Amino acid sequence: MGKILIIEDEPKVANFIKNGLEENSYTSDIAIDGFIGKSLAIVNPYDLIILDLNLPLINGIDVCKAIREKDKSTPVLMLTALGSIEDKLIGFESGADDYLVKPFEFSELLARVRALLKRTLHSNTAEKMLSMGDLTVNLMNMTANRNGKNISLTLKEFKLLEYFIKNRDRVITRSEIAEKIWEIKFDTGTNVIDVYVNFLRKKIDKDFEKKLIHTIIGSGYMMKEPE
Repeated sequence: MGKILIIEDEPKVANFIKNGLEENSYTSDIAIDGFIGKSLAIVNPYDLIILDLNLPLINGIDVCKAIREKDKSTPVLMLTALGSIEDKLIGFESGADDYLVKPFEFSELLARVRALLKRTLHSNTAEKMLSMGDLTVNLMNMTANRNGKNISLTLKEFKLLEYFIKNRDRVITRSEIAEKIWEIKFDTGTNVIDVYVNFLRKKIDKDFEKKLIHTIIGSGYMMKEPE
């Protein structure tokens, strides 16, 4: 059903996860520190990586960044005792696909694993290219190009752009963006959504006459071609 790498320095937690996964027909390897985990993740093909944040030798954030430099598609589920919105955003920005706070029930971990593997299977069989006007987005290698100009995007910026273009011509609220892109409840006291939309807008629209990302005052954002 899938091979999973568990990067976790607490033996009880690592074996708990491994035993549970194997009872559900998954195979798994364990890495007890960030250095070993990084090495295994880069060299070997895995269907999913479960990554603890607080690791010896190399922390989980740096391990995740290193993985993403070589592999942009293998889903990463990050485990941590830190559960604030700011901590989650740091994890997501490093390249994690999902975030589970310790302590957790194995049933919840298993549900996250299945959802991530299902999402990956779907993306592997779904449309590989998206386009809007002179903007093209390659879902396979996670690149964007507008009018012949390559646009460098972070993982979260790319996912935000993908969501915008797939939901073109309709208003997308900040709470929807928070839920779909960061999988967090929107906090009206933070402007993180606006900050990231502005990051993306500078890269997608700044150097071009026709603007694609539009602010809908009091509602959210809309991606559309100008009339």
